[in-house]
Amino acid sequence: MRERPQKSRVSITPRRIPLFSTPTSENTTCSRFLVFTPYNLLSTQIVLMPDSNLYPITDRLVTRKEKENLLGSKGAVFWLTGLSGSGKSTLAIELEKSLLSKELHSIILDGDNLRSGINTDLGFSDQDRRENIRRTSEIARILKDSGLVVIVSCITPLNEFRSIAKSIISAEDYHEIFVKASFETCKNRDVKGLYAKAMNSEIESFTGQKSEFEIPNSPQLLLDTELETQEESSSKLLSYVMSIISKT
Repeated sequence: MRERPQKSRVSITPRRIPLFSTPTSENTTCSRFLVFTPYNLLSTQIVLMPDSNLYPITDRLVTRKEKENLLGSKGAVFWLTGLSGSGKSTLAIELEKSLLSKELHSIILDGDNLRSGINTDLGFSDQDRRENIRRTSEIARILKDSGLVVIVSCITPLNEFRSIAKSIISAEDYHEIFVKASFETCKNRDVKGLYAKAMNSEIESFTGQKSEFEIPNSPQLLLDTELETQEESSSKLLSYVMSIISKT
């Protein structure tokens, strides 16, 4: 008779061991996943907390309006999307400084910063990129619901990903900013040296080369950093942001 497998409790580091997860059934509270190691294929389950056991306290918190009155501006999310090297981070930093000079508080969620912390376990497959956007969007939503001006600087290559961000944040509070620059222009700039690495096959799934970047369908604002100076793009961005967050 074949011996029954023993149950064990394991600790898993996803960055080093491939994980494949599938739900056991619809609306399940239990997910089955497979772990591939150099020696064995392991199968196990992880139990999720059912919604009926969760009790959010949102209705008991200080309201968004009260916080906006304190901060002197309306909460909103300004999502800068574009190729690496297009100028997203530069414009985000200048926007934050300009708002500070007006005594308006804002916060930047930069893609590289997040991947150095909360998203350090994610790679660059479509699935991981999707999760990267989901986590970033959830953080942005919490911050804007606290009355903050949130500036997101993240490549966000696919329209599907942008739709996810919009649905989480809300259509009213999500403002898509397309920082436009061609692959060739960004390659020539190559501020971070990433394009050189990609050309030498040192980076897999590099956006714009082996991984697709879709032009945004209908951004609220277009900043063409090939045709505009940094000052022009920054001025356009600040004017747009002020038109949204101003309480007067």
